Amino acid sequence: MRRKPIELAAVATAAVPGLTPTAVSSAADDPADFDSALLLDSEGKRWRVRSPRHAEASARLETEFLVLRAFAPAIRAELPFLMPTVAGSVRLGALSTFVYSHLAGSTRSVEELTAGPAALAREVGSALAAIHDLPHSLVSNADLPSYTPNEFRQRRLNELDQAATTGKIPASLLRRWEHAMEDVSLWRFNPSVVHGDLHEDNLLVDGSRVTAVTGWTDLRIGDPADDFAWLVASNEQDFVDAVLASYTDNRRDAPDQHLLRRAALSAEFALAQYLVKGIAAGDAEMVAEAEGMLATLAADVEEHGGQAISVEPLPGHAPAGAGVTADAEPSPAVTPSPAGSASSASAVTVAPVPAVTVVPVPDEPAQPVAVPPAVEVSPIPADPTPAEAAVADREPAGAAPSDVAQDGAPEDKAPAHPVAEDTSTAAINIVDVRKH
Repeated sequence: MRRKPIELAAVATAAVPGLTPTAVSSAADDPADFDSALLLDSEGKRWRVRSPRHAEASARLETEFLVLRAFAPAIRAELPFLMPTVAGSVRLGALSTFVYSHLAGSTRSVEELTAGPAALAREVGSALAAIHDLPHSLVSNADLPSYTPNEFRQRRLNELDQAATTGKIPASLLRRWEHAMEDVSLWRFNPSVVHGDLHEDNLLVDGSRVTAVTGWTDLRIGDPADDFAWLVASNEQDFVDAVLASYTDNRRDAPDQHLLRRAALSAEFALAQYLVKGIAAGDAEMVAEAEGMLATLAADVEEHGGQAISVEPLPGHAPAGAGVTADAEPSPAVTPSPAGSASSASAVTVAPVPAVTVVPVPDEPAQPVAVPPAVEVSPIPADPTPAEAAVADREPAGAAPSDVAQDGAPEDKAPAHPVAEDTSTAAINIVDVRKH
């Protein structure tokens, strides 16, 4: 059962002692996995609440907590963006809800990002490069998954076999994806640290700057192309090219020449993963939606050829995107719901042909939180300006996370971003509400 924002506000008061919400609104998130809300407290501080809808999502949040702890102050200080800080947690039955200190900035739709200034595309590319250049020890020390290129390819093939057993994947897509996954030349890349769930809802933007990256539930060592899938799915080739150019300039190692092909494959295959997730959850509406999007994608690929996802063309088919230039007329795109939400840059050109577009979940109307008669409830105002945020940050709320990390070391120093505070993860307070 989905929790309403006002219910999440009540849960947050148990997770963070002393927190007194005065306003609440819904927050963008993966709707199949999480219920989320933004809170404003009596001292003017903002908080984000994420509540899992099932055990797997709860495990992901607990993993994210471990991930955030692994980002030592020195590592955070090197990043061009801020990261979340866990303020508290509360266990409801078998599921754990987490409360995070709010980071300034707001999410943008894919359309808003691609229509934004050129500087924003450069910021996205720089953020991706910083993530992929993180030390591998960050992942291995946290005992998180690590895959070689061949292991990752085999994992994808196993997922394809699982999807095929549903009997709901069009045969043409199964052949197309299997051919790409068995094309060994496509999978020659240097593994890197990968965010694993990167999309527009996990980027906070202020003007033309990426201020923060959230949603660190799937950190791993694997294929950097996975973090490009949502970009390729946008079907905005100029934006993808600008991001990739900035990414290439900022990475220590040049990206492999087939990165965008694998990203396009990841974007398409996300529909099959969405279908499998819906079947596992017994969500008939989710399954029907996935089937419809898969049928649309199959029709588009049949009519227009689809994006180039393999090096060798599928037998009996012309190479996808062959002869297509940047001026070619793009074909219709497929629009999915979030599924889990993907040679040098100059050597790769992905034709603007059928793709998958990830559309953000619209916010629900803000709802007031029931508070004592003496407290006036009002809707959450817009984020403060950088100058106002800087002043507010000098007056921490009594319920805010400690300024000292769990190991006793001082919190990391935020990079020069006046729009939000940044501290390493503080010790959380876990409360079992069944005992109260």
